[in-house]
Amino acid sequence: MTSGVLRPAVTAAVLLPGTGSDEVFVRSVFGVPVAAAGMHLVAPRPRPGPALAECHLAALDDAAARYGPVVVGGISFGAHVAAEWALTNADRCAGLLVAMPGWHGVPGDAPGSVAARIGADAVDADGVDQALAAATAGVPAWLARELSRAWRRAGTGLADSLRTAAQRPAPTLSQLGVLDVPAGVAGCVDDQVHPLAVADAWADALPCADIGTITFAELGADPAALGRAALTALGRARRRRVQDQVADGDADDHQHRERAQHHR
Repeated sequence: MTSGVLRPAVTAAVLLPGTGSDEVFVRSVFGVPVAAAGMHLVAPRPRPGPALAECHLAALDDAAARYGPVVVGGISFGAHVAAEWALTNADRCAGLLVAMPGWHGVPGDAPGSVAARIGADAVDADGVDQALAAATAGVPAWLARELSRAWRRAGTGLADSLRTAAQRPAPTLSQLGVLDVPAGVAGCVDDQVHPLAVADAWADALPCADIGTITFAELGADPAALGRAALTALGRARRRRVQDQVADGDADDHQHRERAQHHR
């Protein structure tokens, strides 16, 4: 995908991390694909604690004030918050990148929400070392390394961050249905924590969206595969929007010619 699939004025993409994750992982996922799309990646470091989401929203405001209209998005909870921001900042949102959304609307018993709540309780009860041992038991080595780094970096705000993310509603499908910006959605076909059905529902609800998929093993071998899937889907959505606009323009021209011929 090249920068031609986005409006020329768009120079930056602001991507947010998922629950208990950080900007290091965001860069590994989106750094190369975003650069290939001709944009500058803004990956704010999360501020752990109960105000995690509000700090993410403020980072999006700051980036839009600096760069003008921006592509926004993120991974899991980060994608939820970015879509929330886009709904109230349509004039500053040039596109949406949604990777591995965990739920839509109230989280309820969504696997990602349940896992975050269990993690928060374990951190409070047993400390980060024992909580990590439980959270990483049986997971791929790359995921264990990512969680270990990000959870330790979060410090004393980790449990509050996990709990905040676990209980915060994502945009509902109805709300997504009015978010009329080009959107690229990506998910893993075999991720149990972020079911592909959720990503499919987001893509179906968004008015101008496309979806790309990879496997969980591909994500572990090359995190940028997820970013490429999302950016490629965004490119398809953007091209479809342009084609629709051209078709609408041709239809308008045809109607205008018919009216002119009628008057003659």
